[in-house]
Amino acid sequence: MHPIRRLARTRSVRALALAVPATAATILLLTAGTAYANVAVTMVSSDPFTDAQAQHRTEVEPDTYSFGNTIVAAFQIGRVFGGGASDTGFATSNDRGVTWVHGSLPGITRNVGGIYDRASDAAVAFDARHNVWLISSLALRSGSTDVLTSRSTDGGRTWSRPITTATGSLDKNWIVCDNTSTSPFFGHCYTEYDITNSGDALRMKTSTDGGVTWGPARATGDGAHGLGGQPVVRPNGTVLVPYQSLNGQIRSFRSIDGGNSWRATVLVSAFSHHDAAGGLREGPLPSAEIDGAGTAYVTWSDCRFRSGCPANDIVLSKSTSETTWGAVTRVPIDGTGSTVDHFVPGIGVDRSTSGGSARVGVTFYSYPNRSCSSTTCVLNVGFISSTNGGASWSAPTQVAGPMNLTWLPNTSQGRMFGDYISTSIFTGGNAFPVFPIASAPSGTTFNVPMFAPTGGLAITGGARTATEAPNVDVAAAQTAVPLTRN
Repeated sequence: MHPIRRLARTRSVRALALAVPATAATILLLTAGTAYANVAVTMVSSDPFTDAQAQHRTEVEPDTYSFGNTIVAAFQIGRVFGGGASDTGFATSNDRGVTWVHGSLPGITRNVGGIYDRASDAAVAFDARHNVWLISSLALRSGSTDVLTSRSTDGGRTWSRPITTATGSLDKNWIVCDNTSTSPFFGHCYTEYDITNSGDALRMKTSTDGGVTWGPARATGDGAHGLGGQPVVRPNGTVLVPYQSLNGQIRSFRSIDGGNSWRATVLVSAFSHHDAAGGLREGPLPSAEIDGAGTAYVTWSDCRFRSGCPANDIVLSKSTSETTWGAVTRVPIDGTGSTVDHFVPGIGVDRSTSGGSARVGVTFYSYPNRSCSSTTCVLNVGFISSTNGGASWSAPTQVAGPMNLTWLPNTSQGRMFGDYISTSIFTGGNAFPVFPIASAPSGTTFNVPMFAPTGGLAITGGARTATEAPNVDVAAAQTAVPLTRN
């Protein structure tokens, strides 16, 4: 991504069809130096590569998507200091998280028979009309950073060589498909990215054949610039794309004609962001989802509810109208007087629910004590849920941590766990984030595999609410927020 750019490299190709039986071990039992939490976890993937450019054994920056009984996660394997990783990895379960297979995508990097040096920014989608799973990746080589799409027609267990979706100097790609059978654009898939050498100009491409071919690149109606636009599709076929603008705002744009054109952007909200201590790589990129009736949810990290902007909360805005967004509310993980700093949320919504009964889960990272340094900061992974569309929330659950920052791979923009995270919720079932858990390195070799909560995380909801008014003048504070890190 642009505010925090990356690269990647890899070496294995097919689904290492290692059926990983969900051997649940609590984090406490994983290794001697591992983080302590009360949630049982299953290791779903680990870095198999040894190429000299990367920091092994590391896996970072996961995205997930679930449909039916299948969930697919994609992530970077073997993080490279200057950006990206050895390859894009995947982990797939076809039985709601009981067993997993994992591997790396063939044909992207030289490690796996491709032409690129590194891969990055993995994103997952499913196309129900064409019964195909899709993983979008950035692929980097001298002179270009392209967007590629890998396809799976066997439930995410094996993957094709990639299809070139867009070429140039590109960044932060996302992908989504229209899976509503009654939608006039059922089976359309949409890829978003930005053009870094054109001031992060936003572009969208559309496929109508399961990701085999992609149409022309289209700009928004107002020629918007930004990054991290995450498209979601309403049941009526309208596509909404919330993104981080370059002037301290979360904005959104839409298409109402199946991706043939994209309207001008509208304001979701200005944001005010506190940079995490310890030189950790993180930012205010939005995470978006949609419920069964078409209400769009977008979350990001924001310090507006804390006087003086000493730490971030996770905040939420919703839209039912496509062009206007509701007031920003605080997700009440803890009180605004706490020492906790929260960042990088990933929201999931049970798409069989909606409105006042929508089942929502948010996974996030945090520091328990915001006043720390690169040697004293510790990183946690948390989760919180709602059963009424975010009107009230459960108590938070610590899913992983604490992790020392020195256990994480380093980058030119700080220690890295990922610029985003994701939460997927099975219909009527549990939530499944996939996330890296770091334990103490062995010499110069890291130990950062990917994990999922064994059996998932229950969407329980609760009575926690937040009614505070913002303490920070967001419009004034946004000028202090660094928009890029390069």
